[in-house]
Amino acid sequence: MSGHVAYEKQGHMAVIRLERPAARNALTPGMLCALADAFIDFSRDDALRVAVLTAVGDAAFCAGGDLGTTLPLLTGARPPADAFDRRVLDDPLVMAASSLRDFPLHKPVIAAINGACLAAGMELVLGTDIRVAAGHATFGLPEVKRGLVPFAGSMARLPRQVPHAVAMHMLLTGQAISAAQALQWGLVNQVVAASDLQAAAMDLAGRIARNGPLAVRAAKRAALEASGVPLDLAYRLEDHAREAVLASEDAREGPRAFMEKRSPVYAGR
Repeated sequence: MSGHVAYEKQGHMAVIRLERPAARNALTPGMLCALADAFIDFSRDDALRVAVLTAVGDAAFCAGGDLGTTLPLLTGARPPADAFDRRVLDDPLVMAASSLRDFPLHKPVIAAINGACLAAGMELVLGTDIRVAAGHATFGLPEVKRGLVPFAGSMARLPRQVPHAVAMHMLLTGQAISAAQALQWGLVNQVVAASDLQAAAMDLAGRIARNGPLAVRAAKRAALEASGVPLDLAYRLEDHAREAVLASEDAREGPRAFMEKRSPVYAGR
């Protein structure tokens, strides 16, 4: 991992943490590469069932792409200077995985948002499944103020996740909203005191990690793939999920453990 991104495995849970608080966790090319590597490893490690994405410090979750390094690289204002720069430009998987955009990931990701969540930081959060925010967190897409657009998924995802007028207000004015407003509009699931943020996110991760991993992945995959398609096709996707899960050992273990009044032991098969 980059010196500014930590990736830890705790049993069936992964924790991915941005660690550049002095720069409001703004994403450098090295951090983008490290984030991509973390999400790729998480997707491939069968022992991992859920990830928590968080950041160090209480001022910002992530202020977006670093304006001194990443944005000039992407606009062509500066040439690549090292291996991280070249990888960002030459390897499409880096931008896809680091933003959870156009990157198939059927395991759930929980975001623990500890402050300002802006630009690329908010775009990354839009790729997560469950979001817990500290009460002082803010959310915004200020790109238009700088003559840019949010190109890591927000123009496609935000109007699908909040009411149209809300999405347009955020995209076209660049104005940030509060955690309370984000909760009201369904952008986040829960708002908690900053001191309780990590515990709340890890509690959710633990609840998911104890569930049947095949069932969790199938539910996420079917829900994502069924979004926006005709209802008859959505039902077929649901049928595929049902057939795959009911044929698994886990589908027999769950009801059996319930009848035997014990915790299930899921093998993921």
